[in-house]
Amino acid sequence: MKKFRKLVEAGPIGLQPWAEEKLSDYADEIIRFETLPESEEELVKRIGDADAVLVRTLPLVPASVLSECKSLKYVGMCCSLYSKESANVDIDWAEKHGITVYGIRDYGDKGVTEFVVYALVRILHGYDWPMWRKRQKEITGLKIGFVGFGTSGQMTARLLKAMGADITYYARSVKEECEKEGMHYLPLHTLLENSEIVITCLNKGVILLNEEEFRILGNGKIMINTSIGPASDMAALKNWILNDSNIFISDTAGGVGEIYQDVKNRKNVLCPDVSAGMTEEAYDLMSKKVLDNIEKMLSR
Repeated sequence: MKKFRKLVEAGPIGLQPWAEEKLSDYADEIIRFETLPESEEELVKRIGDADAVLVRTLPLVPASVLSECKSLKYVGMCCSLYSKESANVDIDWAEKHGITVYGIRDYGDKGVTEFVVYALVRILHGYDWPMWRKRQKEITGLKIGFVGFGTSGQMTARLLKAMGADITYYARSVKEECEKEGMHYLPLHTLLENSEIVITCLNKGVILLNEEEFRILGNGKIMINTSIGPASDMAALKNWILNDSNIFISDTAGGVGEIYQDVKNRKNVLCPDVSAGMTEEAYDLMSKKVLDNIEKMLSR
C-alpha cells in the first residue's frame, strides 16, 4: 500500500493511542499539534507542504486555507460529516481542486441512547430531580416523537419502544423498516401536538423548531436535544423553557445553544455538559473509521 509523504494533525484529533501508533504505517513523516491554530495563517503554516492533514470539528479549513496548501491531496475529518454545508472543511472547493475529503459517521450513537434513557428515568421517577408528574411514571405508554430519524434516532427509538413507548417520527422520508416495527411517520406539526416527549436528532445546523412549532407543542412537555448543535430557534426555545411546566434536556451546552448561560441553572433544564456519545468505545470506533478512510484513500 502507498504511503503519504507527510501527514499533519492540525490540532487535537482525539485518536486513541493505538491508532496514533498505526498512523506510522500510512505516512513517512507525521507532525502533530496538540493545540488549535490561532489563525488561518498559522493553519496554513502548520499544513505546509504536507500531502495529508487530519482535523476534527475545529479548526475551520476554508478555501482560503486549502488554496495555499499546494501539496495537499487528502483531508481526513476525525468527526461526523453529515453534509457538505455543515462541514468545517470547504469540501466543494477541495473536490474541484483534486483534494479528497473523507469524514465519518455513526460512532457515538450508543452513548447518546443511554443518556436519553438515563435522563428520562431520572425525571419520570424523580430520582434527585423534581418529578415530572404527581406520581412516578414508566416509559411504558409514553407518546414519544422523534424529529429527525437517522441512525441515532432509530437506535434510541427501538430501545424506548422495547420499553413500551408509543413511537412516532418526522423525517425527510418514511422509514419502511421502522413502519414494519410499529414506529410511524407523522407530519411535524401533528407529531408535536400529539407527543408528550419530543426528541430532536437533527444534522448539525438544521433548525426545525421555531415559534410556531413551540406553540403547537404546548406546555407540560419534555424535550431532549441529541443533535450536535441546537435544533431550535433560540428565542423560541428560551421562551418555552421559561415556562416551569416544561423540561429541556441536552447532554452538552452546545446542544442548548447561545442561551445556555441564561438557562443552565433553571430547575427545568438538565444539561451535564458532557458529550454523551464520546465514550471509550466511541473513541475506539471513531479511530478505526479514521484509519479505514486513510486506507481507502491510499488504496485508490
